[in-house]
Amino acid sequence: MRTLWMALCVLARLWPGALAGCADAGRCCPGRDPACFASGWRQDRVYGTCFCDQACRVTGDCCFDYARACPARPCIVGEWSPWSGCAGQCRPMARVRRRAVQQEPQNGGAPCPALEERAGCLEYATPQGQDCGHAFVPAFITTSAFNKERTRQAASPHWTGNTEDAGYCMEFKTESLTHHCALENRPLTRWMQYLREGYTVCVDCQPPAMNSVSLRCSGDGLDSDGNQTLHWQAIGNPRCQGTWKKVRRVEQCSCPAVHSFIFI
Repeated sequence: MRTLWMALCVLARLWPGALAGCADAGRCCPGRDPACFASGWRQDRVYGTCFCDQACRVTGDCCFDYARACPARPCIVGEWSPWSGCAGQCRPMARVRRRAVQQEPQNGGAPCPALEERAGCLEYATPQGQDCGHAFVPAFITTSAFNKERTRQAASPHWTGNTEDAGYCMEFKTESLTHHCALENRPLTRWMQYLREGYTVCVDCQPPAMNSVSLRCSGDGLDSDGNQTLHWQAIGNPRCQGTWKKVRRVEQCSCPAVHSFIFI
């Protein structure tokens, strides 16, 4: 290959215009474009018609200077916007965040990643500020990672500084679940794949999911004797749901991260 390029350089000096390629033709085209061609040396060492379209990398008929004249540029996106609020109150809804494209991909560059993400959420207060958390049965759960983003004050104005240490953990043994959980592959709902029958899972009860009066989370099964079948539903996909039985209440959750959830 080095010898070939040396020969092409000599040819360029002896025969100006013989190396006409994408740069000289001023061409760089997306996809497959038969009209996007020039005359000169091809990368397969054949002289004649060569191409400057994106598909020439596959067909092997690119002009010798395609890589230099038409460099691949990946899609570039901006930062995620802040999460929106829930679309409604007092029932499972969705929140969304978005990001914008700053540079479109060119010449076979990496395509743009997802520009929008959605995740489940639940607001525990009506627009008038009334607590409506007690109305939720079955238990609504989401990944414990969501607990890092939400704040107690954001969802319930009834919490004060005196309840900063409130909270408890419920352990359950899963009995059944729908097949829809295993099908989830979206970034913010992929945690549902780790729900399995027969496993012990931990569900953290913290404000604002915790009722400010009863200091309980809806659907926590605390009053169950351990033989009662309780129902749960994943926030973000209402078809991912199932049953479990209470194991015990503990002060701190100690399950592996993939089996750790929160009431929401």
